[in-house]
Parts: sequence; C-alpha cells; structure tokens
Amino acid sequence: MSYRVTKLAEGLVVPSEPTPTGNLPLSSIDQTPGLRDVMVDSIHVFSHGVEPAKVIRDALSKALVPYYPIAGRIVKHDDGEMEVACTAEGAWFVEAVADFRLEDVNNLERPLMVPKEEFLPSYPPDQKGLIFMFQVTQFRCGGFSVGIISSHAMSDGLGAAQFVNAIAEMARGLPTPTVEPIWCRDAIPKFNPAKLPPGPPPILTAFDFQYSISDISSDTINEIKNAFTSETGQRCSTFDVITAMVWRARTRAIGLEPQVDVNLGFAADTRHLLRHLLPKEKGYYGNCVYPMSVTASSGKIAGSSLVEIVGLVREAKKMLPTKFAKWMAGENEEDPYKVPFDYGTFIVADWNRVGFYEVDYGWGEPAHLVPFNDSRFIGSCIVLRPPKPKQGVRLMMLCVVKEHSAAFSDEIMNLA
Repeated sequence: MSYRVTKLAEGLVVPSEPTPTGNLPLSSIDQTPGLRDVMVDSIHVFSHGVEPAKVIRDALSKALVPYYPIAGRIVKHDDGEMEVACTAEGAWFVEAVADFRLEDVNNLERPLMVPKEEFLPSYPPDQKGLIFMFQVTQFRCGGFSVGIISSHAMSDGLGAAQFVNAIAEMARGLPTPTVEPIWCRDAIPKFNPAKLPPGPPPILTAFDFQYSISDISSDTINEIKNAFTSETGQRCSTFDVITAMVWRARTRAIGLEPQVDVNLGFAADTRHLLRHLLPKEKGYYGNCVYPMSVTASSGKIAGSSLVEIVGLVREAKKMLPTKFAKWMAGENEEDPYKVPFDYGTFIVADWNRVGFYEVDYGWGEPAHLVPFNDSRFIGSCIVLRPPKPKQGVRLMMLCVVKEHSAAFSDEIMNLA
C-alpha cells in the first residue's frame, strides 16, 4: 500500500504585532563550527488534535512577538561573524494532510515506513538564513505530527524546546509565555573558537550504519545505579548508566584490536557555569553546550564492568568546569569539536530532559519524538522516552555496520 502526504499550503508566518528591528549578535558559542551551520530535524507525534495546523500557525505568530529574533534571518559577514537580522520576515510553515492513520505506519516509529521528508518542511528556494521551519501534518485518525527544522546557531536543544513550549502555551490560550525569553548573547565574552581550516574539507569515510531501537527498563538502570553506589559510595545518573551500557556493547560488537582507541562524545549543558554572566531568571535560549569526550583502548572498554565505565563517564563530566573555562579563555590546546571521524568514535545525545516531551498544544503531550541524527561518519545513539506506559529509556541507534548488527543486538539484549 502506498501512503500519501499532501502539502496543502506553505508560506511565512510573521509576528502578530510589530517587533524591534536591527541586528543582534550571536555568541561565540553559537558560532562554533560544530554548531553554526547545523540544522536539527525532528518529528513530534501527537495522538489527537482539532485543526492543529490552524491553531499552531496562529500560536506561532503570537510567539514570534516575544521571540522576534526567530522571525529574522541569520546573516554571515565577510569575516565569518554571524548575526541575526531582525527583519520580521517570519518562520516557514507548511500545512499537510496524510491519507492514512498513524497506526497504519506504526505511529511513525523508526524505521519509518514513509520517508521523513514527507513530514518535514521543504526548504523554500528563495529564503536564506531561515531559523525555524514547521510542518503540521494531520492524519485520518485525528492525530497529527509537527515536523521541525531549526538552526543550531540560534539555540541548543533546551533553547529550541523553550521556544516550542512558548508556541504551545499560546495555543492553549496563555497571553504570554511562562518563561520570558532572554537574548543577551553579548553577555558571553568573545573568544575565538577554532576556525574551519582553509581549503577543501577533508574527505570522510561514510559508514553504512544500521538503525536499531531498544528499550531499557527502569529496573535495569536502577540495578546498575545501585551497584555503582554500592561499589563507590557515589551516585550516578541515568545518562551515565545508559552511556556506559551502549558504549561497552558497541565496543564489544565492533571488535577492534584491543590496543586501538575508542572515543565517546556527548554534549554537556553549561548553563550552571554561566550563571555569573547570564541573568538569574530562566529564559536564555542561546547555545550553552560544550562537547565532552572520553578516550580509552578498545580492550579496556570491552573488558571493564559497567560500574568502571560509569566511573570513566563521571570523571570526564567532572572536568567540564575546567575545560569549559579554558576553552572560553582561548587556552585549549585542542579544538573540543574536533573528533576522529572513524569507526571507533561514538556519540550519545540525550533528548529526555530537553523539554520537548512537555510540549502541549492543547490536546496532551506528544506520544513520542522522532529526532534525526543521520550522520554516516560517526556512530550515534539518541536517548528518548519509551512510549507510554513503559518506564525507562528508548535508545535510537545508528552506530554499527551490518556485519556487526547481530553481535550488537545480542549485547544490548543481554543488558535490557
């Protein structure tokens, strides 16, 4: 059976009231090469909604008043610096309808039965520097999805979710967002993040990573947390446990020589380290992230207990204040965004606590999220919540090639 999505209308949604004009600077963190040219794609699935496209479009127009920079355009200057031109041109919005029900396509759980492009807005050819784009797709069952493409230069995950939650609040009839948006990117001192080297980009090896999804129960996670506390006298987080589990499972499955290094990467939130610079109130929606990494030999990770690997992850996290301060002071010897693009490198991203699961346009929170990190150069794992009423976490993984899929699946199954 073929499934069809028809895009009924598309165009710019402008702020519902006049907004300030002029150019606003992006922070040095916003402009790091690892963020500045990245667009983040995700699909948010809801089980019920009444005329969701109309409701969300109207709410977006209202939310773009306090969040007026998002209605502008990102501009690049000759020296490479980026700013936001507050032009009030608007965010791109697409209304679509599907001729099938969510249950016909496994509720849009991955692997998708319909190409993701059907549920994401297409880039308009005549628009440059767009910051946010939306597509609301209504399904025959009454459910709907919101496909979002956003600029990482404008916001990290927490900042993007803050804006989307503001839209949801407007949709529910609130006159103003609960969290007042704060710009103040110039409060973060200017520093010189590593520039992209001159000349053509390096040629990278693409891997035919295979998709896999696994649910890890709360009981399993708590068992490892308790073991860690018992052995070390310290506490650890769910993220620490999940990261250790998947890193060891993957390392064992891919079977590199024991002396070969494997690399783990994850983004750390640095808002708590910027409190002396940013206003005390919540609301800053710029990037506050720093890439952390752990490197160890394949043999060490494959042969260690989960408690030992959780310890390695926690040791890396303890270094965050020092490394972040050095980076902002320009004292780092190495660019933290420069990671080996090889099969031994693996990154973990946590979408659990970002704020997208709390979005409610008036008909309840999302049934689930479908983020996309489709890089074929570095293995990745995205940590999500499993569909209700399951407890624990869902792992969306794109990190091993076909010949290692069975071994990786076995390793994960032994943990779950």
